Amino acid sequence: MWERIRWMVIKEFIQILRDKRMGGLVFIAPIIQILVIGYAVTTDVNNVPTAIYDQDKSQESRELVQRMEASGYFEIKYQVQSPQELTDLLERGRVLAAMEFKPGFASDLNKGNPVEVQVLMDGSDSNTAQVALGYVKSILTRYSQEKSPRNLKASFLPLSIQTRAWYNPDLRSRNYNVPGVIALMVMIICLLLTSMAVVREREIGTMEQLMVTPLKPLELILGKTIPFACIGFIDMFLVTIIGVNWFNIPIVGSLLQLTISTGIYLLSILGVGLFISTVTKSQQQALMASFLFFAPAILLSGFMFPIDNMPRVIQYITYLNPLRYFLVIVRGIFLKGVGFNILWPQMAALFTLGLSLLTLSVLRFHKRMA
Repeated sequence: MWERIRWMVIKEFIQILRDKRMGGLVFIAPIIQILVIGYAVTTDVNNVPTAIYDQDKSQESRELVQRMEASGYFEIKYQVQSPQELTDLLERGRVLAAMEFKPGFASDLNKGNPVEVQVLMDGSDSNTAQVALGYVKSILTRYSQEKSPRNLKASFLPLSIQTRAWYNPDLRSRNYNVPGVIALMVMIICLLLTSMAVVREREIGTMEQLMVTPLKPLELILGKTIPFACIGFIDMFLVTIIGVNWFNIPIVGSLLQLTISTGIYLLSILGVGLFISTVTKSQQQALMASFLFFAPAILLSGFMFPIDNMPRVIQYITYLNPLRYFLVIVRGIFLKGVGFNILWPQMAALFTLGLSLLTLSVLRFHKRMA
């Protein structure tokens, strides 16, 4: 049995490596995608294009503007001379933030009188607007405290607030997103390869030749899926190396646990791919069916949108998504360094789901061959 499986696996690797385009898809595409997505998928807000309308023209207003630009969060692109110019820049989308200083800003600030600074935000992108507004408030609050008169400072309560972010102290969204890209890459590659491999054999007429060989159905399934599981592990290590060394993503946990978790995750992906291969008749159909599974899997995984914000019915559906569990596992290993004692519920759910999907796919594959 194992000798027949070994030669079937060798045959699959030869078939994959013989096709140069397939080799590029398997090994080059993950590198390109991790580089592109690693830079593109980020919620960090930097270099926000900003316009300034300074009616006070004082040293204090200029100092505050310089502080905003020095923070790295804002890029002062325009110094306007009228409210109409400010409105026009916002309407045309040339700036995302605008700030207006009223006359008497410096004198009121030095006297300790209430000071008003108008901040306008383009709220089309609500996430960017909220984050940028938080940066503005922080800079203004710190500047106001430094410039307040001493007698006013003395009236403040001696309250000191110190914050500390665990697991991702720099609050870099890339540290959170890049580990998730590993899960996406493994799913894309293995799902496409598995779903189209069996269909390709049927299209070119070699499935009938395999069926008349001494290969049993289980041996044929193992011979078809083992190579793609190996490719999944190779891509996982490849993307992990790039994430750690290129993007400086910390990996606090165990590589062994990451490997074991990836193996459990591959049970589900191979099961889905094998199931797709049994319900489609051409590689085009298999490709479309894979993308029909892939898009909802991302949306319902928590990769882009928090699951807790989804309607209750949709939250129940996410329990059928293997990507949901693996994202929790891979981020826990990378950022928190947690072990099996913490991640065992996700690993158990992923193993149960993967075993069920693979069993269903194998049974349907048997029926299709019969």
